[in-house]
Amino acid sequence: MTYDFDLFIIGAGPAGLAAAKQAAHYGVKVAIAEQSDVGGCCVNRGCVPKKLMVYAADYAAAMRDAAEYGWEKCSGHFHWQQFRARRHQELQRLRQVQQQALQKARVQLLNGQAQFADAHTLEVEGRKYTAARILLAVGGKPIKPKISGIEHAITSDDLLDIEQLPERIAIIGGGYIGVEFASILRGLGSDVTVMNREECILEGFDQDLQAAVREGLIQRGIQSLCSTTTDKITQTPEGLCLHLTGDCSPKLLVDVVLCATGRAPNLKALGLEKTGIEFDKKAIAVDQQSRTTQPHIYAVGDCTNRMQLTPVARAEGKAAVDAMFGQSSGNKASGSNGLDYTLVPSAVLSRPEAAGVGLTESKAREQYGDAIECHLKEFVPLRYSLTNQKQQALIKLVVDQKSDRVLGIHMVGEDAGEIVQAGAIALQKGVTLEQLVQTIGIHPSTAEELFSL
Repeated sequence: MTYDFDLFIIGAGPAGLAAAKQAAHYGVKVAIAEQSDVGGCCVNRGCVPKKLMVYAADYAAAMRDAAEYGWEKCSGHFHWQQFRARRHQELQRLRQVQQQALQKARVQLLNGQAQFADAHTLEVEGRKYTAARILLAVGGKPIKPKISGIEHAITSDDLLDIEQLPERIAIIGGGYIGVEFASILRGLGSDVTVMNREECILEGFDQDLQAAVREGLIQRGIQSLCSTTTDKITQTPEGLCLHLTGDCSPKLLVDVVLCATGRAPNLKALGLEKTGIEFDKKAIAVDQQSRTTQPHIYAVGDCTNRMQLTPVARAEGKAAVDAMFGQSSGNKASGSNGLDYTLVPSAVLSRPEAAGVGLTESKAREQYGDAIECHLKEFVPLRYSLTNQKQQALIKLVVDQKSDRVLGIHMVGEDAGEIVQAGAIALQKGVTLEQLVQTIGIHPSTAEELFSL
């Protein structure tokens, strides 16, 4: 049978874009459909606009600390509308860059919602297209808990376009999204309360990292309520009232409530029931090559039950295309997509920043028992030696005593993400503690502390 396209991709986010460009290298005919803006969540509603907000908030701390370094004391007022307009310009530029890249690769961009008519046919804006292979890269969307009055709350998507910054905000959820926005909004002047159902924030990260970040947030004036959540939100003349349950006081009054309670695959209106593919906990079930139960349909990124990280989605998109049209690098006979999910670094863009790669102490002890030893160092980076706020940093290594191999690197402090992702290379190569200690670092720098534990 002759098809309109060799590959049809649904979703022009990081995974879909990477897959489209990779497919172009194979010389196949590719189409990519996007119902919203090119770039997906990362460019338009996630990583990029959020990090620009982090930078904006950092200027407040920089101005505060400048006087300690000899600058005349300065003060300023943050203009949210001005920042939002400038950020919009930059995001529009990034979208144009991606569109131009698709044009250069001769990938056909279709604007509109793609729906399956059958397992090989898709409909976009009333027109049908057939494809030999199909890749689902539709990402995820924020979700809200099912509690009374939740319609008064907003999600991270809504927060990015809010008309004015709230004086008081409550954040439901102490994962990385909740913690990041708590830090950002506090830096921009809001009174912030972040609550988490679990005993501590940042579930899944190393325990010492969790504690250090939480202490840093509290020192900055953020109220952190653990083992606490809300079961009802009501509108009052004074603002939104949250009825709390758990370890803390029964009520909290704020101007805005932000739900940061996770994300779900964005599968609505795709017509997946016409394909016969199977699901795994409301996500699309895939094998190691990202293939669904329909051999010609693949799925990557946040619409599957794997890591919800932009670099992972991008790598999965490229690997899926290699599986379709070529060979997975280094895994030609294994049937694997070649990705090692155990050594993917991740960061929390809070202040203090945090990052980790490899096994946490608790996970390492589950696997290695008493053979695990941890090396932890807390220190104040040189930058803060002249300032009133002595922001501590933390570096922790998780080591297997029997082999001396480093199993995990965890850090809290400035540039933690930049430092830890470099450490990911060392873990991939099986670096030992002795090899790290023998490494000569750059002085004075924060990263050199990694070599003196």
